[in-house]
Amino acid sequence: MSTERVTNIVVAGVGGQGVLRATDVIAETAFLAGYDVKKTEVHGMSQRGGGVVSDVRFGPRVLSPMVPDGEADFLLVLEPTQLEPNRHRLKPDGVIIGCDRINVASLTHPKTLNVALLGVLSQYLDLSCELWCDALRRCFPPHLYSVNEEAFELGRQADGKACRRE
Repeated sequence: MSTERVTNIVVAGVGGQGVLRATDVIAETAFLAGYDVKKTEVHGMSQRGGGVVSDVRFGPRVLSPMVPDGEADFLLVLEPTQLEPNRHRLKPDGVIIGCDRINVASLTHPKTLNVALLGVLSQYLDLSCELWCDALRRCFPPHLYSVNEEAFELGRQADGKACRRE
């Protein structure tokens, strides 16, 4: 994905799935790469299992945190029921990254699905693995870093592109 324009990402799920944490990691990674970053979220009925949607935009200069309808480059869907209500946000050639891209049984902890899907997303963005790992370190407490790094790697490997430093 070109970094000369604004990249638009919408993350959709339900309360408790880590939608907001996922957008924090994306925003932190882009910020560490030197981009102007904006994000926003809509909580809805998140405490009762309702929809949660969060937008992240980054590029040389970003004026608004909201991704306009039909302009999302990526739609990251943590809960399959949230695909259709948010599909209109995606541009015609945009990419849907859903939980079907991950073998959930392979996750050490089911609450790391959000980070595994970030691993899949990372393959489409020109942001280094080191920056992603630095962002994970900044966004999670130390005792949760390794399980989230493992989930990120699982997502990277979903399409055969690991970045783990041995």
